[in-house]
This record gives sequence, C-alpha cells and structure tokens, in this order.
Amino acid sequence: MAPPPTATKVSEFNQKDNHWYCNAGLASDITIEIDNVFFHLHKFPLMSRCGKIASILEEFQNSQAEPFSTELVEFPGGSDTFLIVAKFCYGVRVELTPKNIVKVYCAADYLEMTEEYGEDNLLVKSESYFHKTVLPNWKDCVLSLQSSEPVTPRAEKLQIVSKCLSALSMMACTDPSLFGWPMMMYGSLQSPGGSILWNGINTGARIRSSESDWWFEDISSLSVPLFERLVQTMKSRGMRPEHLARAIMYYARKYLPGLGRWQSGEVGKTRTVFSMTPAVVDQRVLLESIERLLPEKKGKSFCRFLLGLLRVSMILEISPECRESLEKRIGMQLDMASLDSLLIPNYSDADTLYNTDCVERIVTHFLSSERNISLFSPSSLDLEASPSSESLRKVAKLIDDYISEIASDVNLKSEKLCSLAEALPDSSRSLHDGLYRAVDIYFKAHPWLSDNDKEKICNILDYQKLSIDACTHASQNERLPLRVVLQVLFFEQLQLRSALAGCLNTFDTESVPAGQTTAATDMAGQIIQRDGWVTVVRENQALKVNLESMKSRVGELEQEFGKIKQEMQKVVKSHSSLSSPRLLARKIGCKLLQQPSDQQSDTVESVVRSPRASVELARQSRHRKTSSLQ
Repeated sequence: MAPPPTATKVSEFNQKDNHWYCNAGLASDITIEIDNVFFHLHKFPLMSRCGKIASILEEFQNSQAEPFSTELVEFPGGSDTFLIVAKFCYGVRVELTPKNIVKVYCAADYLEMTEEYGEDNLLVKSESYFHKTVLPNWKDCVLSLQSSEPVTPRAEKLQIVSKCLSALSMMACTDPSLFGWPMMMYGSLQSPGGSILWNGINTGARIRSSESDWWFEDISSLSVPLFERLVQTMKSRGMRPEHLARAIMYYARKYLPGLGRWQSGEVGKTRTVFSMTPAVVDQRVLLESIERLLPEKKGKSFCRFLLGLLRVSMILEISPECRESLEKRIGMQLDMASLDSLLIPNYSDADTLYNTDCVERIVTHFLSSERNISLFSPSSLDLEASPSSESLRKVAKLIDDYISEIASDVNLKSEKLCSLAEALPDSSRSLHDGLYRAVDIYFKAHPWLSDNDKEKICNILDYQKLSIDACTHASQNERLPLRVVLQVLFFEQLQLRSALAGCLNTFDTESVPAGQTTAATDMAGQIIQRDGWVTVVRENQALKVNLESMKSRVGELEQEFGKIKQEMQKVVKSHSSLSSPRLLARKIGCKLLQQPSDQQSDTVESVVRSPRASVELARQSRHRKTSSLQ
C-alpha cells in the first residue's frame, strides 16, 4: 500500500479538543459530527468521493445556511476511521494495516465510496488490500479478525468475518509438510511478516513447529463468538477432534483462572512472533460456549478438564442445563477420572465439605449411558484405552476410594454414605475391602454412633467378599458392633474351610480325572496365595491350640472342685461329726476354714452349680469339633 504521509501533509489536519480542522486555505463549509467529534471540512472533496455525503448534500442543499452540518450515526470505526477517510478524500496518502483494514473497508462501504465517485476509490483499494494481503497471511488475518469486533454487522454483510474464518481454518488444517514447505531451515525463506516464502512467493502460511498446537495462542485472542465460529469452521473442514479439543482447553484455561488450580496447561506460552491483545470475555458465556464446542470423545486428560469445568461452573452458577450436560459428559467417561479431580468442594451453604450429590448424579449418568463414545487418537491428550469390561470395576474402585476420602467429614450423613455405596450394582465389586475401609474410617470419625446405626451402615458390606486380611482386621476391630464381628468370623471360617478343602482335593488324584485335578489344584493355589494370608492362618491355628489346652485344664479343675463339693455335701447330709469334714479335708490335702452356715452353704452351692461349667464344656466340645474339621 502507499507509504505513510509526509509531515507536511499530516500537518494539514490538526485537532483542538474534540474538533478537527483542515488547513486548506479555505473556510470550512461543512461540519460532520461523529461520536461527539466534529470535523470542519469542505463539501467538494467529500462529494467527489463519498456517495452518501453527496446524497445528503443534495437533499438538504437549500434547507440550511452555510456552513452545512450533519451527523453520521453509527459510523463504522468511529472518529478515528473517519479521519482516515477524510485524509483519503483530500488526497493525503493513508496507510492501510491489518488492524485498520476492516474498519476502513466497512467505512468505505458505509459512505458508498465506489468507482462511480472516482477511479481507484477507497472501497476498491480496501477490498484489494484485504484479499491480496490480509487473507493469505496468518498473522494479518488474525489481527483483522480481532479488529472486526466493533463493526461486526457491516463486516458480516461484506463477508469479511466468514472469509477470515475460512482462511484461518484452511491454514490451520493444512500440514505444510505435505507440500514440501520448509519447516526447519527458514533463513531467507521467511518474509518480514513472519510468513513462509516459496520460490519468492508469499504462501501466507505461518512458520510452524513440529507440534500441532502452534496456532492455539494466536486464536485465543479472539472473542468468544469469533472463537466459537472459528472452531465450528475448522470442524467442518475436517480438523481432527483432538486438535480442536486441545485448542478449546487452551482457550478455556486462559480466560477461566479457576481451571489453573486443577489443570496443568501452557497458558501464557506464546508461540507467535507478534503480540495480541487478550479478548474481554464473560466467563459464564465462555463456559457455556466451551461446553457446546467440546467433542463427544473421551480421554484421561479430557475427563480431568471436564471435571475442572464442572468445578468452575458451580462457582459461576451457570445454567442448570449446562451443568447437567457437563455431568453427563463426565459420566460417559467416569472410568477415566481420578480421585483428586472427583473431590468437588461444596460451594453452597451445605454442611458437608464435598458435593456428594453431584458425584452421585455422575455415577447415575455412567450407569445409564451407553458408553459408546470413541477415544481420541492414542497419540494425543495422554490417553489410555479402557476396555468396556473393566469400566465398571474401575468406577467401583474409584467410588470406594471417594467414599473413604469423604468418610472423615463429621457432617456426612450415614444415608449419603450408603446411597453412594449402593449406587453401583453388586457385580461391580469382586472384593469389598474398599467399602470396609470407608466404613471403618466413618466409624472412627463418628464415635457417637450407636450399634444399631453401625449395623445399618454395615449392611452395605458383603462379608463373603472380604479378603482374609480384611476379615482379620475386622475380627479385632473394636469399632464394629459385636454382631458384625461374629458374622465376619463366620465367613472367615467358611473361607478357611473352602481353602483347606481345595488343598486336600488336590492330593486326591486317583478318583478325579486329570483335567479336574489340574483345575482344582490351580484354584486351591490361587486361594492359598491370595492376599498372602497363609502366615495368618498358621498363627491363628497355633493360637487356637493354646486356647483349647487352657480350656481343657480349666475344665479339669472345675470337675475336681465339683467332686470335692459333692463329698462335702454327703458329709453334711449324713450328720457325721465335726471332725469328719476335717478328716476328709486332710485326706484330700485341703485346709478347712471356719464352718459355714447353712446360708453360706447355699450360696456356695449356687455359685458352684452355675451354668458356667456346662457352657464351657459345650464350648470346649464345639471347639474341638471345629479344630478337628480344620
């Protein structure tokens, strides 16, 4: 375009306060007002270039005395742009740049500066500069698109915005290596504007690194509506979903500072050689737009980003529809979530520390969703494939860890804990060790619970799915109700018997076919080696043997004491002499105390003949039978 005007020509226009004057040596005969700025100019230069001003002057030619005054309402670009137009009308050389071209283009269209009002008029010059200089160049196209915000309606009419979006999407979607464009050695192949030259021709493509995110920072300077339209245009041109998702994530992290607390991004790392002014965005509008733009894909980093968006959405109090959509997206890939990102604080006035209702809704969406969304490509977004057969198991483990983490909250209701645990079907958990750990933590944080309340909470546990380690811990856990401990011991015995029976069956190879013997051996080996409980079983057996021997000795002493009491009763009934009990006492080697009264005799008899001996004998015989089975 034309070089900048000289100092003498610029001096022909001067400003005093909010008034502009042209020092042409003639008195001003027309005053044009734009946004409370007054331009004191001359009719002929304006009428010869601007069709709109010529029409206004013809309409009001005889209706007003000199000088003529008019106001241009909603002039594109404001007073700064009109100054450029005025200089052009007076023959002053003006400079078109990527930052002012859109406004000048729209202003020339508004003033009808066509070829009818002079050759090589401003509208033709602007259109030529826009198509030949701006659209082929990445940097100029971004700058022009950003500067089009104040004149969006007229820019849309002239298709300036759509052409810029189409050009940017084409350059972003095109891999220059496919055309043999230079990638590493730039040298003289780089134009001053930062574009790549090929055989001396400006290709308009930006110098790109080997990464695919070279354009993220550039487009992040656009406003939310323009960014949304650009992403949609790129999607229609076949941009890969993972690239779009990463660009959206980059944009969101830049304008939603709350995401930085839970997300790791590269915000602020500029990859371009030119600076851009960040856009002014409404965070609520941005978040709702981001949710609409996100692709229906799944990935570990993507799921973490969605959970971060959900946190921010609760702070910003966005619409319930948008929040529900985020929860559904997270539910469809809950098997890829991590515990730390699932711990969503409760920002409302609720007593609990974490928002358990939200997590419960996400689990419900996980169970109700078809989970048929596809993964991103394995090379992007730090993805990890998750077989559908393992999704339920992963989510069950995640929820068990989540319940364990929130169980220490003293304000957490037992109903909410049980509701979270029962949200998943029984088939999702092969072991209930995680649930047992959560229940134990809850009992420790809530020592005031009664045994009845504890038993109701323990109903979420399946004691048959507790490992030997968990059973051993539960049998010695003083926080559990006695009834629960007894049930745990019962199922522990069943596990021990099953394991030992499996071991014994492996040695019985004569009556069992070879195939079944091998299967039984493998199963027994797995049971014995599971959770490393062989040592616990042996120690338990040794303790049981010592306990049985002690009970046996106590039983013998009680029997001997009972015989002595029977002999004493026989002596009393036979009305023998007082020496007889002493003789009997000497005979058995006991020292006789003072003679008890009848009442004392009855008391001793009642104590001796208490049911303790019979209960202990029955318990002794039961334990002996149990040990014989073991």
